[in-house]
Amino acid sequence: MLKGHQSWVFENKPVILGAAAVGGPFEANGAVADDFDILHDDMWLGEKSFEKAEKKLLEQACEKAIDKAGLKKEDIHFFFSGDLMNQIISSSFAARTLGIPYLGIFGACSSAMEGLALASFVTNAGGAQYTLAGTSSHNGSVNKQFRYPTEYGAQLPPTAQWTVTGAGAAVVGRSGEGPKVTAATIGRVVDLGISDPFNMGTAMAPAAVDTIESHFRDLGVDASHYDLIATGDLGKVGHQIAVDLFKKHGTDIPEEKLTDCGLIIYKDDQPVIAGASGCACSATVTYGHFLKRMQKGELNKILVVATGALLSPLSFQQKESIPGVAHAVVIER
Repeated sequence: MLKGHQSWVFENKPVILGAAAVGGPFEANGAVADDFDILHDDMWLGEKSFEKAEKKLLEQACEKAIDKAGLKKEDIHFFFSGDLMNQIISSSFAARTLGIPYLGIFGACSSAMEGLALASFVTNAGGAQYTLAGTSSHNGSVNKQFRYPTEYGAQLPPTAQWTVTGAGAAVVGRSGEGPKVTAATIGRVVDLGISDPFNMGTAMAPAAVDTIESHFRDLGVDASHYDLIATGDLGKVGHQIAVDLFKKHGTDIPEEKLTDCGLIIYKDDQPVIAGASGCACSATVTYGHFLKRMQKGELNKILVVATGALLSPLSFQQKESIPGVAHAVVIER
């Protein structure tokens, strides 16, 4: 199953039996609103805190994905999830509600594809019949922890991105009907010394490039192998850096084939500055928009490369740089 140095090829081709995307009011006005399963018009979701609202988003995404797979919570063997809150409390508390054996992960915004890769690995190897991968983020909770509370109204630089309020989840099974997960590449941590928490795209772009080039090398493929290659949440700034790095390295990826979930989810007239970010960015675009395009026959084989900035409030206060990581998953129709 190991291919090359850091990739897996799943011979049994585990299947995404059900997937769901849940969003908030900003996402409801976005460019792919029709591809969400559930949309809320209230950032609070009727809860007393943004953190509790985020937990509820993840619970809804997981429950909806399980329902769409035609299963019950009791059928799922393992739940893989991570988020941006301290000690991944959104995932852990959602796991408490779901009652599914739980493996918490942390890859920052790369957790979306890290979870899907691990869920697929376990399912492919016969370690489970059904697994569940999920993640979430919330504009109010994430900004409060890593930057300034949204209510503070702080002026943001042009490199800043808008954290997606939402959650995405997918049920992976050993057999059945649906898109298949056929390979994954686990990324290395790459750190070029960026220390600005308002410039996540620049911090993560080198990791995305490293993982994609490693994937090509390990599997002996190139961009022509895929209908679409989507990074997680580099936004306008990080996406352009990735394009420039590929050209510098001589890696040929047509610009129309290389996209970023952070550039897809919102409309041009929404005030998202450099684009979208957050764990839910790549999760909702993949489990909503991309999978629906696959159902329509518009896409047959895609490479989704979720990106993550591995900082914490503590590391920033200690003036550490921001390491980046990216994990890639191949999904085929």
